[in-house]
Parts: sequence; C-alpha cells; structure tokens
Amino acid sequence: MNTKCALFVIALCGIFAITSCSSVVKSERAAEQTSSQIQTTAFDIGSKVANWQIEHLDNFDYLEPRYRKGTAEPRNWIQASFYIGLTKWTETVSDSKLLNHIKEVAESVDYSFRTKRDRHADDHAIGQTYLWLAEQTGNPKTYEFTQKEFDRILATPSYVDLELKEVTPKIWGYEGPCQDRWCWADALFMAPRTWLKLSNVTGNDKYFKFADQEFWATAQYLFSDEYGLFYRDSRYFDSKSDNGKPVFWSRGNGWVFAALPLIIDDLPQHHPSRERYLTLYKKNAAGLQRLQNDNGYWPASLLDPDKVKSPEMSGTAFITFGLAWGVNNGVLKDKKYKETVLKGWKAIEQGISENGRVNYVQQVGKSPDPVKKEDTQLYGVGAVLLAASEMTKWAQ
Repeated sequence: MNTKCALFVIALCGIFAITSCSSVVKSERAAEQTSSQIQTTAFDIGSKVANWQIEHLDNFDYLEPRYRKGTAEPRNWIQASFYIGLTKWTETVSDSKLLNHIKEVAESVDYSFRTKRDRHADDHAIGQTYLWLAEQTGNPKTYEFTQKEFDRILATPSYVDLELKEVTPKIWGYEGPCQDRWCWADALFMAPRTWLKLSNVTGNDKYFKFADQEFWATAQYLFSDEYGLFYRDSRYFDSKSDNGKPVFWSRGNGWVFAALPLIIDDLPQHHPSRERYLTLYKKNAAGLQRLQNDNGYWPASLLDPDKVKSPEMSGTAFITFGLAWGVNNGVLKDKKYKETVLKGWKAIEQGISENGRVNYVQQVGKSPDPVKKEDTQLYGVGAVLLAASEMTKWAQ
C-alpha cells in the first residue's frame, strides 16, 4: 500500500471512530432523557393517585356495597395496605402535607388495631404506618398499643399447624384456625414488617426474632422452588385451573414479593437473616419475571394467562415495585429485569385514569378472579404508590 492510500485508510478509520463515539454519546443522552422522563411521569402519577384516593376516603359509593364497610375501617388491612404505599411515597417525595394526613388518621384511631382477631396478620398491617410515624416524628405514643399487643402474643405464642382447614361459619373473618399464625401468603406483607419496625424503634430484637422465625416457617411451607412462586395457602398445593395449570395467584405473589424489599430495607445491615431474604427475593424475582404478559401486565393466574385475560393492576404493581427495587439497588443486574420493569410501568400508566383513579384492581379475594376496568380498591392504590416510589428513582 502506498503512502497516500495508507493515510486515506487511517483518516477513514478516524471518521468511523468519531461517528461511533458520537453515536454512543447520543445513545447515552437519549437513555438519560428517557430515565428523566420516567421519573417525571412517576412523580406525576404518584401525586395524582395519592390525591385522588385521599379525596375519596370519606365516601366509598364507587365500590360494590359488600366491600364498603371493610374498606371504610381505617385500621383494616385494605386501608393499611394503602397507607404502606402512601408512607413510602411520602418518604420518597418528602411531602409534609401527606405526612400530616397520615398523622391525623393514625391519631383518630389512637394508633390502635382492631382487636376482635388479636393474632390475625391482617389486623397488624396498620402497625407499619404507626411505626413509620415513630421513625419520622420520634413520638413513642405511636407504638404503645402495638408493643402491648405484641408482648401479649409473645407471652403465649401460637403453635397451630400451618395447613389451612376452612371453618364454617367464618368467625370475625377467620378462614381457618391456622390464621393465628401466618399460614397464607398475604400475611407476609401484613405482619412481619410491623414486628421488625417495632424492634428497630425500641431497640429490642425479641420482636423481630419471633417474626423472623414465623416468616421462614411460612415461606418454606408455601414457596415452590420448582416454579419460583408462592402458593396462596395449602389449599392450592394440588389445585389446578380450568386449563389444568397449577394455581399461583398474581396478587398473592405480589404481596410477598413487595414485602421482601420493604423488609430488607428495614433490616439492620449486618442482620444474620439478610442474605436469606435476598436469596428468596432473587428466586421469586426469577420466577415472576418470565411470566409477564406481552402487554406488560402479569396474569391474575400466573401460569394460566387464559384463565383471566383482562389486565390486573394490584399484582402487576406489586411485582413491578419489587423488580424496580432490585434494579435500582443493583440486586437484579441482568438487562431482562430492566426491560420487564419498563414494560410493567408502562402497563401501570395505561391502567390509571387521567384524574388518578386506579383501574383494573381485582376485588377482595384469595384466587385469580375476573376483573373489570372500573374495579378499584385501596390496596391497588398502595401497590401503585410503591411502584411510583421506585420509578421516581429510576436509573439515578
């Protein structure tokens, strides 16, 4: 090759290199803009959703009559699940007005539980809000009732079997005697974090020591290593859907999968169980990630998307939150998880009305049931607020 040809080739390579670098820079800038847009959208959606629900806490006529009484009780698990999402959102965006709203509601019920089912996990869920207020305000009155109730439980712990044997009639909403313990998947969202937070604010580890043991008793009982998913309770171990598939309920898995990041975030950094929770989280994440529908939603029946074909918001939002937390915290590093989160968040966006009303929320239940667009509920709103909290931090 003569000198002129050699110089031409070198120059040409330089042009290609510059063009390639320029493309990379443009691509990175585009990605940054996309992340910024996602954060802005998440902030807007979280704000709208929170405000719409707060404005509708004094009238539940938009719900079917059979759900209104349970929804209106601020200490019930339905509102408690909303407030778990709202506290996370309030903390994320540092909104003092929302903080004041949460304080007023908690004060109005004297930081108490419903006590007719004193061991039932659902009725301990609201304690997460009271203890969050203790963390924010330093007010010990916020957890006096919780501590008294938990001390009484520790004095006479239940050792009933975790198999769910139904009773008829259901007294105070108990499905079976095993609900004196955490024998169903939902319970792992409702109660363990309350016990953990009580240990954190009091400095007494006896509360979480008990909760840690009970959590793992339930997790080992209900988690399927084969599928990477949680059965809702023992009645579903051998249950099959209409299409012959094992029954794994989307929201049931969402309850646990959302609870895991919340628990891990609240655990002391060097707690001996921390890695165990992370390992379970990653197994559940892998099981859930591969089951997302093309439209971004997770099917109500995870292994049988034809069972309920309509979108379902509560399971989808809980799962999107859990995966987004994993990506944001470097726990889930595979590119597929980021893509799954973006699809899930897009689906959530599409399921929310312009005024902030959350749609497509399966009603109170324990299995994959039909969903209509106009179906909504407070736990679905709480799930969306959890997802919005993580998406405001997306790729920071």
